[in-house]
Amino acid sequence: MAESSGRKLVVQVCNAKNLMPKDGQGTASAYAIVDFDGQRRRTKTKFRDLNPEWDEKLEFVVHDIDSMDSEILEISLYNDKKNGKRSNFLGKVKIGGSTFVQSGSEALVYYPLEKRSVFSQIKGEIGLRICYIDENPPASESVVPPVEQNSEAAPPVPVEEDAKKQEENKDEKGEEKKVDDKPKEEAKENEEQPPDNSKTEKDPAPSPVPTPSDVVENPPIAHNEKAKQLKEKTETAKRADLGVNELELSSLSSDRSRSACDLVDRMPFLYVRIVKAKRAKPESGSSVHAKLVIGTHSVKTGNQSDKDWDQVFAFDKEGLNSTSLEVSVWEEEKKENDQNTESFLCLGMVSFDLLEVPKRVPPDSPLAPQWYTLESEKSPGNDVMLAVWFGTQADEAFQEAWQSDSGGFIPETRAKAYLSPNLWYLRLTVIQTQDMQLGSQSEPKLRSPELFVKAQLGAQVFKTSRTAVGLPPSSSPNPTWNDDLVFVAAEPFEPFLVVSVEDATRGQSVGHAKIPVPSIERRIDDQTEPKSRWFNLVGDENRPYMGRIHLRVCLEGGYHVLDEAAHVTSDVRASSKRLAKAPIGLLEVGIRGATNLLPVKTKDGVPGTTDAYVVAKYGPKWVRTRTILDRFNPRWNEQYTWDVYDPCTVLTLGVFDNGRYKRNESGKPGKDFRMGKVRIRLSTLDTNRVYMNSYSLTVLLPSGAKKMGEIEIAIRFSCFSWLSLIQAYASPVLPRMHYVRPLGPAQQNILRLTAMRIVTTRLARSEPALGEEVVQFMLDSDNHVWSVRRSKANWFRVVGCLTRAATLARWLDGIRTWVHVPTTVLVHVLLVAIVLCPYLLLPTVFLYAFLIIVLSFRYRQRVPPNVDPRLSHVESVSLDELDEEFDGFPTTRSADQVLRNRYDRLRALAGRAQTLLGDMAAQGERLEALFSWRDPRATGMFAVFCLFASLLFYAVPFKVFVLGSGFYYLRHPRFRDDMPSLPTNFFRRLPSLSDQVL
Repeated sequence: MAESSGRKLVVQVCNAKNLMPKDGQGTASAYAIVDFDGQRRRTKTKFRDLNPEWDEKLEFVVHDIDSMDSEILEISLYNDKKNGKRSNFLGKVKIGGSTFVQSGSEALVYYPLEKRSVFSQIKGEIGLRICYIDENPPASESVVPPVEQNSEAAPPVPVEEDAKKQEENKDEKGEEKKVDDKPKEEAKENEEQPPDNSKTEKDPAPSPVPTPSDVVENPPIAHNEKAKQLKEKTETAKRADLGVNELELSSLSSDRSRSACDLVDRMPFLYVRIVKAKRAKPESGSSVHAKLVIGTHSVKTGNQSDKDWDQVFAFDKEGLNSTSLEVSVWEEEKKENDQNTESFLCLGMVSFDLLEVPKRVPPDSPLAPQWYTLESEKSPGNDVMLAVWFGTQADEAFQEAWQSDSGGFIPETRAKAYLSPNLWYLRLTVIQTQDMQLGSQSEPKLRSPELFVKAQLGAQVFKTSRTAVGLPPSSSPNPTWNDDLVFVAAEPFEPFLVVSVEDATRGQSVGHAKIPVPSIERRIDDQTEPKSRWFNLVGDENRPYMGRIHLRVCLEGGYHVLDEAAHVTSDVRASSKRLAKAPIGLLEVGIRGATNLLPVKTKDGVPGTTDAYVVAKYGPKWVRTRTILDRFNPRWNEQYTWDVYDPCTVLTLGVFDNGRYKRNESGKPGKDFRMGKVRIRLSTLDTNRVYMNSYSLTVLLPSGAKKMGEIEIAIRFSCFSWLSLIQAYASPVLPRMHYVRPLGPAQQNILRLTAMRIVTTRLARSEPALGEEVVQFMLDSDNHVWSVRRSKANWFRVVGCLTRAATLARWLDGIRTWVHVPTTVLVHVLLVAIVLCPYLLLPTVFLYAFLIIVLSFRYRQRVPPNVDPRLSHVESVSLDELDEEFDGFPTTRSADQVLRNRYDRLRALAGRAQTLLGDMAAQGERLEALFSWRDPRATGMFAVFCLFASLLFYAVPFKVFVLGSGFYYLRHPRFRDDMPSLPTNFFRRLPSLSDQVL
């Protein structure tokens, strides 16, 4: 069979990108195994490379040409076991045989790697070129006329969203040119019409039935006679192969899409890709545009004179109100008399029945555009190249397409992903200065001027303490500080760190030095100290040398720069990539939709519309969904993934109303309105389980708490290794440097606020911008500001934690007061058993704790907890307290009665706290008074008691003492006295220092 078929399949394994490290050292040694029709080939191993490049061609024999379309080509990537001991599977790709093209039409296509099982740890993609070669072509194929070559090549069709490079685009252009032009030539030859702008065939021959690889499956049927004739001639040939090919491709596409968008619903969209138009009588300088009409929907492309449009339009299928698509091409008509008015001449129209438009689901190859003749009585002979298909939001053309539900090509309404800048701590140690030239010759010299060092990095300014400089020989003229100044530096770094020496006495600068930040030494631990250097201080133009300063400066890569509130931390990795660890899991979030959103924007004072979008943040990655315009029940159905490095982190999602896509009267964009927030802690999720729930959106406004609607989210936390997950619970929360050289709490808060400002500024400078109000709301940047509501919430949280202890105390009090006599008797028996057998104490305690935990398992939470309005006390807060919470710091209110009332309320709260602190101090001072002889009689009595107690415990066994104390504590109420005990009376009479406070 192999010799008689004469066909070979050539698979060129080009390269792979972003493979998962599998050798335990952050890399992988990858090789590929290719299987086709019972044949196996293997590439070479590329050692320690996550982006390997093979460029190897592997040939396979096609035993049966007719059954090639039903064969499956499988490419599997493995990690070479010689260089690693961990799992060696890196991913696989399955490709149907109906997608193979003839040699010369192949293109570089990147396929995402698939998982072998649910627990596989896979990422990345592989680039392949696949084609077949006919060594002995049949006689019928030798008479096929040569393929028409158009002067203009079709623009590229993106194969994968991540593979948009120039080299790939060139290859795709060549493929589309041959695939698109061949059906056009065959259709024109069947009608015995010579093609435009090409040579006439001398010996025309009847065109053979096209093979499935030459004709696009299920092209959209245009309403003209030429396309109908082409359909009738090719329908019979394709009918026998459609069943097998569609089943194989649907199975492949379902496997691929299940891993990409399996947490959300598929939303059908009508895609129209308009590439270019060809005029029968082209006019230089005239511009043309295309217009699409579907019922009441109408949209047009931009005006182009010499360039192609190459635009994709995506229409939400649910919003279509017609079953017909009309595409027309218009040319700008020039009028010599009236130059101000614009008029356009219709070059023709082509219509499509939406019921006959084909469906496409990735990983099917992109539908190639085709030429369609425009029907027009005034200007015949015009063609337009386009493609029409039904797809979903998983289509690779969706992100760059004109979207009907998000306003078209508005940048502020598109879905985008953002990355926070990589932050570092910059540590500057100021040691000392020498040869200081203080003052000028005309100024009198001060006896002991005070100097300090000021350092500035961007907008951050820190100062050292002041040091008096003495004159020799009484003291040293070289001041010494040894102060550490810590900054937050963001990549790309600021150009210079400016260090200046300031004279506090005269209020002027003595000199300064500039240190290039990119050249500063970096370190990841405390094993080696960075080298100190001397820098010359430069004054003004007349004084180029003002002394020198001794500094030690380094970029700390062993810390994690905190840029979030401590309770919503989503990333704890160190700044340096050298300390990076492999992820322990994968977080997949499907943002499905929202329901019952309240109107935010108003029209003429009446509640109008809501343009909602969602922002999700985990680690340094931010994602923003597209904005659904003017809908109270929007459906986004977008899915995103994050690598998880620590399970005890928090995912934050916020819903906002888009106000930036519209400009105000001054031309500035508006602000986005926050509609609610959802926080989910990953440690509360079961692994490899899908949580699909609706969460209430509650926002706190100056007028009070308001429920804005609900959001529907699907979440799945996949774990790669249970051992790594368990180790994460035993590892420190922060990197090692936080414990070896810790930062103070006050310094850490300042650096956290600085990092928040840097992240906010960087994201606000993106295009399109992620507004400052959005970033601050997601990061909880105002969490440190005083709020009566938060103080109440924290107080009741403390009370809630003490509830268990209070319950235990009430239970003991019930036992000692003999409320339930059998329980008290059992406790007496248990006390005797523990005293006589003390080794049973700890086993009994831990067994009891185990039983409590097991019995409470059935009452665990089935839904991941969210922001709790009741715990936040948003319903019991007054308007004045809310106004104080939303007031900035420092306050923007004038000195009126409102501020007086707030101040009085704060004084009342502070008075209670002051009394509580005084009582706590008094108890500690009374304990110290037992040993300090402040009250000689009380201390003497306590000393005598200690002497007799020591003699008693020498004589009495300890078990007897414990048993006697227990029986005394549990004695019957008839043997009790209502008055306080003797030790309590004695302790309360001890003196404290409260009477010595003014």
